[in-house]
Amino acid sequence: MPAAIIRAVTPLLLAAAGLVALVAGGLVLRTFGPAYRIGRLLASAPPVTIAEANAIAADGRRAYVRVAGRIDSEEEFEDAHHRPLVFRRVRLETRRGRDWRPFEDQRQVVPFTITEGLDAIAVDGDALDAGLIVVPRESVGRAADLPDRVPDGTPDDTPVRARIDQVSSVEHAVVVGYPVAIGPAAGPANAAGDPAPGDPAPAGERAPGVTARLTAGRGRPLILTVLEPAEAMRILAGGDAGRTRLAAGLLGAGAILVAGAAGWAALTALLPAVVAVFPPAAGWVATVLAASPEPSVAAGGDPRSNGEGPGLVGTPGLAIAGVVAIALLAIVVTTVYVRLTTPAGPPDGRPRSGTGPNPGAPRGRRTR
Repeated sequence: MPAAIIRAVTPLLLAAAGLVALVAGGLVLRTFGPAYRIGRLLASAPPVTIAEANAIAADGRRAYVRVAGRIDSEEEFEDAHHRPLVFRRVRLETRRGRDWRPFEDQRQVVPFTITEGLDAIAVDGDALDAGLIVVPRESVGRAADLPDRVPDGTPDDTPVRARIDQVSSVEHAVVVGYPVAIGPAAGPANAAGDPAPGDPAPAGERAPGVTARLTAGRGRPLILTVLEPAEAMRILAGGDAGRTRLAAGLLGAGAILVAGAAGWAALTALLPAVVAVFPPAAGWVATVLAASPEPSVAAGGDPRSNGEGPGLVGTPGLAIAGVVAIALLAIVVTTVYVRLTTPAGPPDGRPRSGTGPNPGAPRGRRTR
């Protein structure tokens, strides 16, 4: 029954379509580059209190956690607008095709902590790189505007961008990283590249009550944002809402299709038991009629032949006649081809035997 066969494979088709949608959604997310990984880590890191992060560091455990609190520092500095800052990074970049390539990077960072009530934990500002998520401040111009700072040989009309990332001490922040205890002596780094417990704190980082700091490790970056998670995700996406909606739609559709296929398959497997309890559900199950298991007497001879009775199966005479006809046709075609393609003379251009000026003359033996 074709309809029954189609219904039987429908869950498999739904599952295949769901997997294709999930893979396509993942590929779209990959187009965001490192920002996708930063956003995933920011969303998936388990939140803990600062007291718990200090306890993790004191126990020497390795845990990638997220804390939140108020930024505090005793060595803050001011920018041109007299805002108290603890971190400032200025990058100058030139445009090459669709990418911006930095040629100058200036960083200014002072020791600062994240405070929650009476608990505080230091932040390794030197480890902040791609994980810093703030509202970008950008200014775009031409290489001719900075003739003494652009690389030699840069055309004057090359686009140049100045990007400023900064963190103020009057903001609240979310920080994701590894808590590490601050000690008087540094321990050896392990093979995974993790910061060793007991690393000495940089100057000014040993504030009263600060016994640990958050840093990067195990290939995972230190992440700091002064924005709400939803706003931080929009910054990481670069404002490309179309791609994010497409990825979300593909992932959602894939999850629904896979879940629907699993539910359909489970319902099909449980239907016989449901029919035993609820007989009207028998109409939901496709019925396929089969032959009776009782043996029957063959009428009209051997059922494998055309009804002429036991003996040769099929029609061998017709098969033999077909083979003979094919052989005769091959012989005729080959003979005609040979006749039509016979050359007029030998390949070297000399006349054939008996076709020279004196055809009847006998051939003599050549002697030296």
